[in-house]
Amino acid sequence: MIKGKSLGCLLLLALVMSPAATGNAEQQQQAPQPAVSSDKAAVPAIEPRAVDILKASCNRLAAAHSMRVTAVVSYENPSRPGPPLIYTTMSEVTLKRPDKLRVITPGDGPASEFYYDGKTVMAFSPAENLVAIAEAPPTIDAMLKEAYHYAAIYFPFTDMMVADPYKDIADGLTLAFYIGQSGVVGGTVTDMVAYETHGVFVQVWIGTDDKLPRMARAVFRNDPAQLRHQLEFSNWQLDIALPDGDFASAKAAGGKRIPFARPDANPAPGVKSQSESTPSKTK
Repeated sequence: MIKGKSLGCLLLLALVMSPAATGNAEQQQQAPQPAVSSDKAAVPAIEPRAVDILKASCNRLAAAHSMRVTAVVSYENPSRPGPPLIYTTMSEVTLKRPDKLRVITPGDGPASEFYYDGKTVMAFSPAENLVAIAEAPPTIDAMLKEAYHYAAIYFPFTDMMVADPYKDIADGLTLAFYIGQSGVVGGTVTDMVAYETHGVFVQVWIGTDDKLPRMARAVFRNDPAQLRHQLEFSNWQLDIALPDGDFASAKAAGGKRIPFARPDANPAPGVKSQSESTPSKTK
């Protein structure tokens, strides 16, 4: 999204998605019935089996030195007549721990490219040939925090990329229960778990054998419209060889330079972005 000659959040979904992934409580009535009692008093707030499945998935992701995955995000926005409309975005995500990330988003919506090589971040809008470049901290976790701070750049699949994926869930976990298994999501058998953290209710499908997430649906508890968000993962590749050159782009670096800035506010104080003649430094 480009405003006032600045490159802020290049992904439309950045302003509407939750940190963990996505899910929808209302759709549970159409899914297999939960493998728990209907008596609310008998259902533990946090079921150990559900926690074990979440931990196993998070540990599998945290242990991967590198990964590549396709992430398709679907999210609802209100329409003028009232009922929500659904929009979809696809991203090709490539990661190499601890300090390299590439996110290519060809559509729907404005195409965008994001590169982080351990020293700088580069956000590129290929249609307009505009690029913002700034120095970055030496880890993916720290870089993602800074990118959100000074440019509102946020990826719905952030939790799978951080060093400790389970920590973000556990810190605000108030509900978790096991639902059952599915044989139709992600082309494999998955375990379905529902949980709530930081005011977001999530249903997630996790591969029974490989422990990799295949789909998640979420709704914000305090959203009066109860808009639904969905995240689908496919084409998982873990611990693959990735050359450092994958996390840079000569074409993007050659674009017309513009500063980083939040699309919803003025640039954060103390942030200097790279122009054509002046090196950048973010603080």
